[in-house]
Amino acid sequence: MNVPTTEAGWAERALASLVERISVTADEVGPRFPLYAAPDTGTWTTTARGSWTGGFWAGLLWLRALSSCAPEHRKAAADCTQRLRYWAEQNTATRGLVFWYGTVLAAGPVGDEAAAALRDEAARACLASYDPQLGLVPWGDAFGGPRLLARADGVPGLVPLLTYAPGDGPAAAYGHLTRHLELCMSEDPPQPVWQARPDGAWTACAEPAPGWSRTAAWLLLALADGLHWLGDEDGDEDGGLRKAAGYLAALRLAPDARLIPPAQDAHPHGPVDTSAAAIEAVAAWKLAALARAAGDEQEGDRLAARGRLILHRLASAHLSPSGALQDGCYDAERGLATRHELIWGDFFLAWGLALLTGLAQPFTM
Repeated sequence: MNVPTTEAGWAERALASLVERISVTADEVGPRFPLYAAPDTGTWTTTARGSWTGGFWAGLLWLRALSSCAPEHRKAAADCTQRLRYWAEQNTATRGLVFWYGTVLAAGPVGDEAAAALRDEAARACLASYDPQLGLVPWGDAFGGPRLLARADGVPGLVPLLTYAPGDGPAAAYGHLTRHLELCMSEDPPQPVWQARPDGAWTACAEPAPGWSRTAAWLLLALADGLHWLGDEDGDEDGGLRKAAGYLAALRLAPDARLIPPAQDAHPHGPVDTSAAAIEAVAAWKLAALARAAGDEQEGDRLAARGRLILHRLASAHLSPSGALQDGCYDAERGLATRHELIWGDFFLAWGLALLTGLAQPFTM
């Protein structure tokens, strides 16, 4: 598919449609947090406290504020961000998703001091949860189930968030990232979830199964942020993070890889997962910026082109007229919201389009 050379057309129209959808959603959900919306009605299933996705709704509200510069939009985003405070002391590695993506656009380009303070508070709390024997912040038991897990979706957000914790924050971020990479990438395809055993070993878990759409996407995103926020001074002298990023980029950002992955590799003709594709597009833009900063313009251009191609496919084939990114898959194994609008899918598509149009930068803080 050929992508138009002028971004001011399709990309800005798609972003404007998403921003309009944010306002419609805000009116519908009020003080609650949207989680996923049915494709036929567009009605949101919501949560009172935001669950692990609350930061994406706050992030979307900040993106709307960044786009409109309207004081009322900034206030709505600030109020929503402060409602995330409940999660700061909850025992879950998804605090990275909640507090990084809920504050990254606020504490950076917008300059909201309260959001920055909440980010730093959450960073200190996450550092206190770091287990040096396991070498990571455990998944936790805030949502039930085993506590001592390593999960691919417990890495993104938490890596850059930990770097804001004073003292051992960067070292914990590096340990958290590398331990997850060691476990998840020990199998092919990457194994998304591992459980710690009393003898210090790890056992692969059955769900989500290898081939889960968001495993590589989450790891790619975490690696891009790790390479930026940690860098060689914090332990990547041997290039291990770059090698891992290269492997995952070859897996998901290669020219012949599907633009929109199936929700499960084992079912290539089943539901797709547009939310995974949107995550990958943002990761591609971040990796492109890192490649160019390292002097590799050719690789930077290739990664940026891949990210642009994904975004164009999402905007042209999966974005509804009302601005909803459809065909996201929450949980294929349980048949939960398999062709729906997902709040994190909207967030990463909006952020990717903001990067493409220049509204935001790959590393905003």
